[in-house]
Amino acid sequence: MLVYTVDAFTDIPLGGNPAGVVICDRDMPDEKVMRQTAAKVGYSETAFVKRLDESTFRVRYFTPVEEVQLCGHATVGTFSLLLQKGIIEGGKTYTAKTNAGDIAVDVKNGLVWLDMASPKEMGGLSAEDEKALLAMYGLKEGDYGALRPALVDTGLPDIMLPLASRGLLAALKPDMAAISALSEKLNVTGVHAFALEDGIAYCRNFAPLYGIDEESATGTSNGALTYYLYNRKLIAPGEQNLFIQGEAMGKPSKIYSILSVKEDGSAAIRVGGSAVVRE
Repeated sequence: MLVYTVDAFTDIPLGGNPAGVVICDRDMPDEKVMRQTAAKVGYSETAFVKRLDESTFRVRYFTPVEEVQLCGHATVGTFSLLLQKGIIEGGKTYTAKTNAGDIAVDVKNGLVWLDMASPKEMGGLSAEDEKALLAMYGLKEGDYGALRPALVDTGLPDIMLPLASRGLLAALKPDMAAISALSEKLNVTGVHAFALEDGIAYCRNFAPLYGIDEESATGTSNGALTYYLYNRKLIAPGEQNLFIQGEAMGKPSKIYSILSVKEDGSAAIRVGGSAVVRE
């Protein structure tokens, strides 16, 4: 079994967020083998992809611990690899059949754009959970700034953790055990912390419950953040939004998003980025 390493949401090798990608020429391995492979590879996610027809691919994602429904950066990495290998062509739309549903993937001008699952905001946190969230990052009341935490889902649910400044974001002191416990209690993947500056969202993502203490680029989490900011009138439909993540890890990543509004008034979100296949 050949596993490729792809650095997603970056245009330089060893930048962005690495993912393992396995192209399955025949049937996918059984779940036990995929889980063992992901654990051996050791990246936050490894994607297994099999072509079903000319424009449709089945994709499954495994962390070192277990299977997850969807992974944005691994999807960007997967389709960038398929493009480089000549399996797909630029300028076309493909379908990734994932456990979170069918995801439309466009390959345009060197960027891979993918639809997020229908966005959902599931409300804020209780006063008790907000207090716990502050404590597990070494924060104090007032560090949220003008915004408050909320649970948002565009394929994977996360806690959106707003911060008043980039300084606070850089100085976070995460208690991974406490983050895991709160994530399990609230049935979320993890915590997506962010601070806004000059129209850019600077982010850090923590998912220790799934074996990922911190991740340098997360498509689904920034899709969720797009919806969070839209609901608070901080971004507008049709705008291309930029998220910078991974600075604290020395692996700065660029994730783009665009939100559109359908005829029925519901929102649709696309996340995009480039990727580099390591040879």
